[in-house]
Amino acid sequence: MRDKIIESVVNKIISRSDIGYKKYKVTLQDDDQTLDTWLNHIQEELMDAVNYIEKTRQSLRSEVEECYLRDIKSRHEDIQKEG
Repeated sequence: MRDKIIESVVNKIISRSDIGYKKYKVTLQDDDQTLDTWLNHIQEELMDAVNYIEKTRQSLRSEVEECYLRDIKSRHEDIQKEG
């Protein structure tokens, strides 16, 4: 495959499909749940995704703030040494 990113995503999709089949013993193609059930699955997955986004945004914000504070402290210490 010419694109390593796409290859990685495809491999993850295949792996997820294998896990789903082992867990539910049915392929997605053969799963005959109702439209409402499928929509509910989508809704739940999207709500989970929003939660994951919020968690990572908060984590990233904390990490950036910590780096910023370390940088300020380091600069302050450098100024103290010079002065």
